[in-house]
Amino acid sequence: MSVYFNVGEYGASPDGKRMNTKAIQSAIDACSEAGGGVVVFESGVYLTGSLEIKSNVELHLNPGCKIVGSTNIDDYNDLISDGFSDGLAPEGTAKYLIGAKHASNIAITGAGEINASGLAFYKGIEIGPAGKFAEKPKYRPRLLMFHRCTNLRLTDTSLVDSPCWTCWLMQCQRVNIHRIKIIGDRRMRNNDGIDIDACKDVTVSDCFIKTEDDCLVLRAIQALYDTPAICENVNVTNCTLESTCQCVRVSCPSDNIIRNCVFGNLTINGKQNGINFDFPRGYLEENGGMADVSNISFSNIIIDCEWYPIRIEVEDGIKLQRVAGISFSDMRIKSIHPCVIRGNSETIIEDVVFNNIQIKTSGSEAITCSNCRGIKLNNVELSNCN
Repeated sequence: MSVYFNVGEYGASPDGKRMNTKAIQSAIDACSEAGGGVVVFESGVYLTGSLEIKSNVELHLNPGCKIVGSTNIDDYNDLISDGFSDGLAPEGTAKYLIGAKHASNIAITGAGEINASGLAFYKGIEIGPAGKFAEKPKYRPRLLMFHRCTNLRLTDTSLVDSPCWTCWLMQCQRVNIHRIKIIGDRRMRNNDGIDIDACKDVTVSDCFIKTEDDCLVLRAIQALYDTPAICENVNVTNCTLESTCQCVRVSCPSDNIIRNCVFGNLTINGKQNGINFDFPRGYLEENGGMADVSNISFSNIIIDCEWYPIRIEVEDGIKLQRVAGISFSDMRIKSIHPCVIRGNSETIIEDVVFNNIQIKTSGSEAITCSNCRGIKLNNVELSNCN
């Protein structure tokens, strides 16, 4: 039987005006010290800075509850964790609104909302011609950050307006994300939905994600960690993804191993790309091109995008360990640009299968391939006329 800790009993005020960081953290700490339980947020608006979830603690947001991030960057902490090089964190920040490190059996549940006040960090920055802020803020937090956590659940909660990546999972195991909604104002930059980085055994299901940047990302950022970065056994199903960048991104040149991942039953709507395996020179880090990507499958997917619906491309001069064993089946695609499979002389893309695919493009090509081996097209219908 769960033990309940109401944040109001620890002095938290849901008036949306007073800072509640100390009160909420006190409730979390008391719950953890008691051996675990549920920290409950009643209806109302709770203004707070960084909060750290401890082992065996669930944050439950009742309907009508809104946790709102402070607009003052000084109210946020950097995630400092053994085995994680916070100084190398992408986008120049390791600050977070809600985070955890080396914790087990933790959860955020309930039909409430966590709003990270993203637009407040863009004050004074002009909107560019593309309808997005012309610059990135120098200081900004992520909404959720979890490092080396085990048995993590995110269920039913809405995650809104993160100033940077919304949910960054780092070297976590046994993660279940179910029925969450992620909404990011599309004027902001780099407000990814879920970044699954060097994690194992992750399930993402029945989610809605609408962002400026990537909706779902698989990474294995080796430079950040003191052990091999391996992302494997990720299953994404029954999700709707909408992005002005790409809806699914897999890997970057300096990642380590990404393998054995499955995407199914997705609806993808993108202003740019649908599914993107992109290895450009601009993403190279000190350890150079080392990515090893294999056994990734996509099935039962509808893609409607303006740029590339499927893109697997390694820029010239980049040598990777492997990009192979990628399959696409039972898909309907509508786009302007073609599906692209393009390796280079140093990195041959191998064993890519298209099975039961309908592709309609308004450009001059439907599929282009170069520097590849073992590409199979089974029951693929192509149309590329206006």
